[in-house]
Amino acid sequence: MDLARHIEQTLLRPEATAADVEAHCRRAAEYQLFGVCIASRFVPLARRSVEGTGVRVVTVVAFPHGAVPSSVKAAEARNAVEDGADELDMVISVGDARAGDFAAVERDVRAVRDATAGRVLKVILETGFLSDEQIDGAARAAVSAGADFVKTSTGYGPRGATVADIERLVRAVEGRAGVKASGGIRTRDAALEMLNAGASRIGTSSGVEMVAR
Repeated sequence: MDLARHIEQTLLRPEATAADVEAHCRRAAEYQLFGVCIASRFVPLARRSVEGTGVRVVTVVAFPHGAVPSSVKAAEARNAVEDGADELDMVISVGDARAGDFAAVERDVRAVRDATAGRVLKVILETGFLSDEQIDGAARAAVSAGADFVKTSTGYGPRGATVADIERLVRAVEGRAGVKASGGIRTRDAALEMLNAGASRIGTSSGVEMVAR
């Protein structure tokens, strides 16, 4: 397995500087990782930094809490597309999922889907806050709204991805969307375990270390 082609090298620390982002992009290109995942304000810089390398620019929407109106999420997503993002990872309104209001989750995701001009859309569920039934319901709502992937975690929630999360999400989406594992994945073995469980993307800040062996 070519692990590098599944990795989105992530830099979402709030203190990251433009120089940090440039260095991050250079390293991702050097090791031919699938993509870089950076804050939306850095999308133009990342676009320039990876131009011609094949590395995709991934950004986040309503990160890390998801607790803003859908219209604000849509505006952020639209701006990121205009700036050159290839893929967008949005955070759902976690409280709606916890309340079992999956129709609201679907409306929220659809607002961003409609704003993203055909770009790949991943939907972060923050599984550490959710019961099994809530994970299932939120995943299905995201897919119904047009999500291309469902994703486990932001890395800022109560826990990161688990193999059980990945297996549950794979069952919930029934082949209609991909699954991205993210949050606390720091070793090559952990990444491979997630891929073997059914994930097709890995979000990690340790991707270079995983492949530089």
